[in-house]
Amino acid sequence: MSKKLKRHEVKNTYLLRLDRGDDLIKKLTEVVQENDIRLATISGLGAVSKIVFGYYDQKDWEYIFLEKEGQFEILSLNGNVSIKDGEAMVHAHIMLADEEGNAFGGHLGEGTVVFASEIEIQELSNADKIRKYDEDTGLPLW
Repeated sequence: MSKKLKRHEVKNTYLLRLDRGDDLIKKLTEVVQENDIRLATISGLGAVSKIVFGYYDQKDWEYIFLEKEGQFEILSLNGNVSIKDGEAMVHAHIMLADEEGNAFGGHLGEGTVVFASEIEIQELSNADKIRKYDEDTGLPLW
């Protein structure tokens, strides 16, 4: 097995419904920190009334965020939980569709407003994924 590949077992599975008006990433972060979840995968679906999403500019090493308001279906919400600076951190990406069926997405940002959502958090064993600054990308990676 590669040094970069490590086996983890599912420790717990949590099912969560967020409330209308919740900030999606802030509420997920609050839930994992309150429940001492230090390593997990996250998936979800639902709808949002405002989306803040972005991409990482690989030349300037910074996130660029966009905002849209309207009616958006969450086609896919995928992410993980690991440790950064001693705290549980949620890193998530989201794919959405608008009322015309156009799909778009990227890195999930603060300010995304939940209309309805159903989230699955799978807590994993051996919480050893610590985010550290990576000199090759400028990102906090495992």
